[in-house]
Amino acid sequence: MQQKRLFSSRASLVLIWCHVITALEVPLDLPQPPTITRQSPKNYIVDPRENIVIQCEAKGKPQPSFTWTRNGTHFDTEKDPLVTMKLNSGTLEINIMNGGKAESYEGEYQCTAKNDRGTAVSNVIVIRQSRSPLWTKEKIEPILIQQGMPLVLPCKPPRGLPPPLIFWMDNYFQRLPQNGRVSQGLNGDLYFSNVQPQDTRDFYICYARFNLTQTIHQKQPISLKVLTMDAMNESIAANLTETDFYGDSPVDSRPPTLLTPSGQTSNKTVLKDEVLLLECIAEGLPTPEIRWNKEGAELPSNRVFYENFNKTLRIIGVSEEDSGKYRCSAQNSRGSIHHVIKVIVKAAPYWITKPENLVLSPGDDGTLICRTHGNPAPSITWLINGVAIELAPNDPSRVVDGDTVIFTKVHERASAVFQCNASNIYGYVLANAFVNVLAERPRILSSEKVYQVIANRPALLHCKSFGSPVPNIEWFKGVQSSILHGSDYVFHYNGTLEVPVAQKDSSGTYTCIARNKLGTDQKIIQLEVKDPTMIISQPEYRVVQRYGSASFECKFKHDPTLLAEVMWLKNNSELPMDERYTFEKERLTIKNITENDKGMYTCVANTTLDSASASAELSVVEPTQPPPVKTDRPDPPTDLELTDRLGTSLQLSWVPGDDNNSPITEFIIECEDAIHEPGVWHVFSKVSGTQATATLTLSPYVNYSFRVIAVNEIGRSDHSESSESYMTKSAEPYTNPSGIKGIGTEPDNLVITWKPMKGFDANGPGLQYKVSWRQKDADEDWTSVIVANVSKYIVSGTPTFVPYEIKVQALNDLGYAPEAAVVIGHSGEDLPMVAPSNVEVDVINTTLAKVRWESVPLTSIRGHLQGYRVYYWKALNKTNRNRRHIEKWMLPFAGNRTHGMLPGLQPNTNYFLNVRVVNGKGEGPSSKDKYFETPEGVPSVAFLHIAHRTPDSLTLSWSPPVHPNGVLTQYTLKYQSINATHELSPPVEITIPANETSYILKNLVQNTRYKFYFNAHTAVGPGSQSTQEAITAMDEADSFFATSTVMYTVHPTHFRAQPVIPLIKNITAAETSAVVVWNFENVDTKLFVKYVELNKEDWKEETINGTRSAFVLKGLSPGTSYKVQVYSDDHTDLYSEETFQTGPAMASRQVDIATQGWFIGLMCAVALLILVLLIVCFIRRNKGGKYPVKEKEDAHADPEIQPMKEDDGTFGEYSDAEDHKPLKKGSRTPSDRTVKKEDSDDSLVDYGEGVNGQFNEDGSFIGQYSGKKEKEPVEGNESSEAPSPVNAMNSFV
Repeated sequence: MQQKRLFSSRASLVLIWCHVITALEVPLDLPQPPTITRQSPKNYIVDPRENIVIQCEAKGKPQPSFTWTRNGTHFDTEKDPLVTMKLNSGTLEINIMNGGKAESYEGEYQCTAKNDRGTAVSNVIVIRQSRSPLWTKEKIEPILIQQGMPLVLPCKPPRGLPPPLIFWMDNYFQRLPQNGRVSQGLNGDLYFSNVQPQDTRDFYICYARFNLTQTIHQKQPISLKVLTMDAMNESIAANLTETDFYGDSPVDSRPPTLLTPSGQTSNKTVLKDEVLLLECIAEGLPTPEIRWNKEGAELPSNRVFYENFNKTLRIIGVSEEDSGKYRCSAQNSRGSIHHVIKVIVKAAPYWITKPENLVLSPGDDGTLICRTHGNPAPSITWLINGVAIELAPNDPSRVVDGDTVIFTKVHERASAVFQCNASNIYGYVLANAFVNVLAERPRILSSEKVYQVIANRPALLHCKSFGSPVPNIEWFKGVQSSILHGSDYVFHYNGTLEVPVAQKDSSGTYTCIARNKLGTDQKIIQLEVKDPTMIISQPEYRVVQRYGSASFECKFKHDPTLLAEVMWLKNNSELPMDERYTFEKERLTIKNITENDKGMYTCVANTTLDSASASAELSVVEPTQPPPVKTDRPDPPTDLELTDRLGTSLQLSWVPGDDNNSPITEFIIECEDAIHEPGVWHVFSKVSGTQATATLTLSPYVNYSFRVIAVNEIGRSDHSESSESYMTKSAEPYTNPSGIKGIGTEPDNLVITWKPMKGFDANGPGLQYKVSWRQKDADEDWTSVIVANVSKYIVSGTPTFVPYEIKVQALNDLGYAPEAAVVIGHSGEDLPMVAPSNVEVDVINTTLAKVRWESVPLTSIRGHLQGYRVYYWKALNKTNRNRRHIEKWMLPFAGNRTHGMLPGLQPNTNYFLNVRVVNGKGEGPSSKDKYFETPEGVPSVAFLHIAHRTPDSLTLSWSPPVHPNGVLTQYTLKYQSINATHELSPPVEITIPANETSYILKNLVQNTRYKFYFNAHTAVGPGSQSTQEAITAMDEADSFFATSTVMYTVHPTHFRAQPVIPLIKNITAAETSAVVVWNFENVDTKLFVKYVELNKEDWKEETINGTRSAFVLKGLSPGTSYKVQVYSDDHTDLYSEETFQTGPAMASRQVDIATQGWFIGLMCAVALLILVLLIVCFIRRNKGGKYPVKEKEDAHADPEIQPMKEDDGTFGEYSDAEDHKPLKKGSRTPSDRTVKKEDSDDSLVDYGEGVNGQFNEDGSFIGQYSGKKEKEPVEGNESSEAPSPVNAMNSFV
């Protein structure tokens, strides 16, 4: 976990790093010694068929130069034509492909990187050529062996580099089957615990695969024949002697013996962090089983693996605790044998503390630490620039102390690279660490400028910097006015600023400044806090019949500035590509469901910063279900019997009742104590539904009776008949009472209480309690008293609020219970003696203030600190505190707080406050009253009403805002006219003096709707806006009957103190809405407005914030009486109630266009024009003559019998190459417009552009009969019309 430092609010809030920085990255443009960045592994086995590449890369400034040693002497790469070194790198490439031999370049190589600030060296890299030798040729005789005998087929693979992978195959290149009887050992041999006839094969072939060279070699095949007793007799009859057989005489069975390892014990040495492999292979008949254990310890379950049919034990990541003796046992029905392997764990050197680079400024101090471990213990050698430190020039600022190099007041020429080498017989570790002496002004290295984070999550703003001396880091938010501090932030050692719980107000600009004695650097960072992604409608569980469909809906919301996408998963995996899945926005639909579709479907809503998910299960059932089997709860058990009575235990048995087609899942055993609680039954135990007996452990001094209840999925059975009673003997109590507490009720007492023990726990007659107490940390003896079977004891005369040690021990006539545990209690509390001091108030804004105080000393609280309470009230001015008959508000702050926020203040108001400390007894004295003022704010809404209307004017009236929140300066009225198409005219704005309460708008348009916007102003600005609409009258008579909004003024009862319920002040009703205004100033509660039509019961309720004093009821019916109630959640049974009536419905405020003279005249003109056009068309038609289309109609009356053209086989001019193409299979057409050629060949849609073609009065079609050609308009029909349905279908082809 990253180390953090928190600063107090009073300390200098500057993040200071130590002068020694470990694992430091120095910018590459600054002078620095070389650092090895890449090198080949220590043991490097190369493929002889490829070029050898030995890596050595380093960075530094100036750019390092590279040299190599080979086998301890300088390796001149320029003299060997096959060796090249990469430019600006130390990497060597040895060109084997052009005639070189890999074995000629085997040896130990070491790279050196050097510049004028030091020298770094690589590890010693051992280059060895990969080798894959062949098996030596040998003549292998066939093997004959008797059934049941053990056998080992040797492999003896050649020694390769690296070692080969061994496996056995037959002549068909199939791996030989292995099992507990036949398996391959770690050495490659094939072991048979006992041979069987199926083992007979002509080809047992051992293969060795060399992975690096990608070659496979094979051993000469081995032939094996297993003889049964019948075959053996036949072979003897064929003049074979018994000495010709492989093995001894067969037997039916034999105990195990070990094929490997040999003897009873062996040793195994393994290195730390490597893999431990232990093997035991046994022979015997039947085949033995192998088991492993470790003497005196458990095997590490998370690192141990049993392989090769339990014959191999593998432990990964070996550590020192894996040393010890491991025992393998082989066992069959004839006996067993074991072998003990002593494992010794050694360790090559490994790092405890690796030396890291140091950047020091001149005159600084520092250390390099090289701490290692190993077995045996490593020896440590220090070098400087690749030379033993003892041979380096003496430097008084440097002292070597074992594994540590200490630097004191370094000078500018002390830059160098130090090497630490730790070695033992199993290997070595080498580390380079430079000391770079620099004087450098700060620079900030972090590049990010904008950080985005989800709200309520940590935000990390990075400010990685570099400088020498190490810079101090300072953080600012917004304008650089003050340094960030306090518990709201976490400052990390690397300069990172953490906001533990980012909120919306955490967004903004942050500035990081890095500073040392040589200068400063700064960076501006932007933090954006985004809203979290949330699932607002989760997918629901679905049960669907097979071949049906299912839909899952997943609605979510996310920050609008982030891109979001929805992804669906099935069983936490991506959905397969299947056309049965349909995705529509936030919905997944699955069609034609099968059994494979059942599972858990998850909707994942992802943004670039977060994600949210929700899941639902899909179950698939058969289309038809068999009728359900009638089930019921089980019948009660019978025949209860008590047996095996052994003092405090017995066995209870019973006969289960009928389960009624639902299996019994459990039995509940209940008991009754006839001595302590007669007639009361307790659950004693529960057992599985498959049991019919239970062994019960009993308590002393109890007269038991038992009964049993059966349970299945339907429910519980009735209880069985009671068993016979059984009385247990008495004994001393086993336990002590629980729930011990010590709490004083008065300043001079201590009340000790406990939960009395039940009769089951008394264990005998005469139950009492020994109550003991003593003052904690007072070196006093215990004071004890024995009381009867009660639950409380009062200790009097105690000091006020002092901790006491308490214990309560049970006893009865037979003795005491075990020693009781000690609990801590306190004597009684008293009121605090001291008031908080140094109370200060910081006004944040018009409605919020911050209160600060100094906490009261704990010794003066005289009790458990509950917190602090801030009391505040309104005052007329700074001198008039108005403390009589006023309402005070109180805000509690839990815990040892020293500040708190006062919300919900009223703008432009004088306040006093004081602070009191609170303990469990009550409040202490109050602090001195502190005066403060809230600044002026914007006023609340001023509701606008229409008082009177005429054809050319409207009279507007209003009341001043309920909460002016300052001195009103003016009112602003804006209005716009609304025409018949609901378009708004440009707004007109009027400024009205603050002392006016009405205004007459003149020169308006008759019978026109206007919309008004009304604001009250203070010096701060405009308040909330109210809107209203009104229509000027149609004529003078209408103005007489014009109705405006109706105001109902309520005269509430006047209270001396602030009322405890909201009191309705007035109600302003319009046609379909009403504004309810009330008096109530308790901002810490919620308000509720309920309303209903008179003589009805369907109340509607709205919840309102306590800071509001008015609410608009919408959606009311015109000319209807309503009842309204207002109440708070503090007093739901007390409410203020009034009735009102909405205004009557006005006549249509829009002019009926059909009644206007201009519209009637226009319609008459249009009708006359149409009549003239019809007359002209009639005259032209009767002049005679035919259109060309008429001739075609006469010549071709029926398109079905038209002759085809000789050239192309189409129907004369009637045909259309586009319209008469056959529809391709799968083309889609609207279901209500499908046109089939064979059903409607005489349809006019085949001849023109559509069903809207033009006809003459005699029914002849005007225009060409032929279908519309592409890009050719039809003669006489150039208007835009709907396309033919046939053409529409053809467009899909």
